Amino acid sequence: MQDNATEVTAAGIARLAGVGRAAVSNWRRRHADFPGPVGGSETSPSFALAEVEAWLRKHGKLAEVPLRERVWQQLAGHPEGPLTALVHTGCALLLISERPTVWLDASAGSDARLAAMLPGALEQVLTPRFGLAPGPAVHGGRSADPATGVNSAGRAQGVNHVPTTPAVNAAPATTSVNPAPTPPAVNAEQPSRPVNVPPTVHTPPDAHSAPPAVHSNPVVGHSAPAVHTPPTTDHSAPVTPGPQATGGAPATHAASAPPGTATPGTPALRTPTGPQLLPSVPLLRGAAELAAEVGARQTFEFLLGRHLDANPRQYTLTPAVLAGLMADLAGPARSVLDPACGTGALLRAVDVRPGQELYAQDSAPDLAALTALRLALHSRATVRGTAGDTLRADAYPELRADAVLCHPPFNERNWGHDELAYDPRWEYGFPARTESELAWVQHALARLTDGGTAVLLMPPAVASRRSGRRIRADLLRRGALRAVVALPVGAAPPYNIPLHLWVLRRPDRSPVTPEVLLVDTGRFAGEGRGGPDWGAVRDAVLDAWRVFARVGRLDERPGLARSVAVIELLDDDVDLAPARHLPPATADGAEQLAAVRERLGATLRLTADLTPPPAEPAPAARWPLTTVGELARGSALVMCAGGNGGHARVPVLTDHDVLAGTAPSGTLPESEEEAVLTEPGDVVVPVVGGGSVARVIDEASGGAVLGRNLVLLRPDRTALDPWFLAGFLRGTANNRQASSYASTATRLDVRRLQLPRLPLEEQRRYGARFRALDEFERALRHASRLGEHLVRGMYDGLTDGTVMPD
Repeated sequence: MQDNATEVTAAGIARLAGVGRAAVSNWRRRHADFPGPVGGSETSPSFALAEVEAWLRKHGKLAEVPLRERVWQQLAGHPEGPLTALVHTGCALLLISERPTVWLDASAGSDARLAAMLPGALEQVLTPRFGLAPGPAVHGGRSADPATGVNSAGRAQGVNHVPTTPAVNAAPATTSVNPAPTPPAVNAEQPSRPVNVPPTVHTPPDAHSAPPAVHSNPVVGHSAPAVHTPPTTDHSAPVTPGPQATGGAPATHAASAPPGTATPGTPALRTPTGPQLLPSVPLLRGAAELAAEVGARQTFEFLLGRHLDANPRQYTLTPAVLAGLMADLAGPARSVLDPACGTGALLRAVDVRPGQELYAQDSAPDLAALTALRLALHSRATVRGTAGDTLRADAYPELRADAVLCHPPFNERNWGHDELAYDPRWEYGFPARTESELAWVQHALARLTDGGTAVLLMPPAVASRRSGRRIRADLLRRGALRAVVALPVGAAPPYNIPLHLWVLRRPDRSPVTPEVLLVDTGRFAGEGRGGPDWGAVRDAVLDAWRVFARVGRLDERPGLARSVAVIELLDDDVDLAPARHLPPATADGAEQLAAVRERLGATLRLTADLTPPPAEPAPAARWPLTTVGELARGSALVMCAGGNGGHARVPVLTDHDVLAGTAPSGTLPESEEEAVLTEPGDVVVPVVGGGSVARVIDEASGGAVLGRNLVLLRPDRTALDPWFLAGFLRGTANNRQASSYASTATRLDVRRLQLPRLPLEEQRRYGARFRALDEFERALRHASRLGEHLVRGMYDGLTDGTVMPD
């Protein structure tokens, strides 16, 4: 067995065999020939995937594993880690997408032959996609200076950077992603041909929300301010992925530059060598097989999505629907920069245009590489990806983009305050140490062309902290800040606070707009974990912004939006929080409250009519029992798990919707996996959080996408009555025996839920009673909501004078 063989955990073996983890533990005890652990720990061992598959096949226990699951297991158990595996897979998928015949020729032979041929084949694809051919180059109509090789627009920092030492991930081969080979890698030109060499001022290490950047040698021959003179020594060091997926500042610096200096950024991608690729060859063959079925882009999105879902605490993601809103606010753009790109969600949301250029930087080399590959597979745009600390070492100091989209890291103290005191980007004031977000705001403005638009996701405190009031005031006076949008709670992580969107515009020669748009979408917050009503948020924000952008002002929309004169905001606090400047929505008057009271009375009368009659005592029934798992195996019902958004944008039924008895209210990111759509008569059961709940889907909820942590049961109506099924699944004792308990949560194993074997007619008798109980429960909930509305309206009316006490 190879030392670097792909490994799989006991949970992965259970999925391969279609059994529970307890069965795997039994096999290990009872079968002497079961493969021994090759890694992991004593409590969580890992096994060689090839040995496990051979053993399962020998004993007839290998289930028919879907191709997607097999490829995912190979990636998750990769000996160099899933991030390295994802980068290798993305490179191969890009080759398959752009030069399929080259892939077919290389993959026709042995694994060793494929690994040996891939570096050369990949270089033919990576060079034109992420860099420029040798010689004078043109970037958006601006040609490079033949004397210096520096693009006049400064758009030079991508895979086409000319390092003299290994760049991104130039760490030991066993720990780094895409370690640079000793010979020149992707598009690595000779020092005598310095095409597109980035200027030294603000040139970054590797970008984004994960590890410290690996710094390549500085470029010689460019003068720079003393504050940003690059070091003359190599700072290459091993890179360890960091925890954040949306931030340009590294969590830790393994090799930080001396104070007051900037190090050049390193390209996001390097061509891996044959020995580095050899352990990935089985994965690459499986990914190619999957790409033949669903497409190269869809394959990469599936694998990246599974990795992000499997490691939710390691990444701070920008929801796809929020990324789309930010891109729409920025408007159509030919050149777009994300200086804290994470996994590329913001740049991926940009509308594709001919001749488009996308620039990405992140402090995490792995994330910068994944973003570059994701964007290259998504569109034909020119992609420039760089790894480095954006604030300390800007990769694109001369770039003037049409738009900047950014979800920066929040509340960073170590953002470079001491060494960047005289940085020319601080046109609106030097940010305090506690105001890292205002440093990102000014960085975005510095990278815009005149009249260009930047949209940044910000914590709400930035709008009101006293330490930032002078910078906020200058942004207002000079017309750089155009709008502040307060999002609902739950729009993006951290989900417990209402984040803001800042829309900025780099001032040009046009007159300064004397007003600023303030929007508060807090009213569209969803209940519990359902998430905001994104359709309403999107419509409200874009409608207000487009009117304001067209005429320079917006008439008051109570409680939602208005344009405010800049002079009104320039007080001692310069507080930009929209809620402080928007008039409240019109409170319910006496007439509206009277209508609510009338509806409450009717609902209470209905509730009284629906109250169940007194129960007649009866001896405990002794029925023969079956389980949901047995019914599924006997085709009496179909069982599906939710969580995939699919392609269609339709409402999502969340676990909170099921628990609260409300209409579908959630959203899911689009995915290549087919979404599960509900149908009338389906039974939906939450599996996390405890509580005996099962909901029968009605006509109003039919057609919704099944959300996460939900299981759908679709009974065969000729064998099972839906209301009978849902009613018995709600039994407290039934749920208790089918639940497992972890330290912080309860999880329901739906397959173990029991129900009696009864004739269909008897099922319908019980089903009718269960249905009546459901109607009674809904009436009680409706009465509760109306009662809360009435009480809240009375308090508001009495306190604002619209309702008299007598």
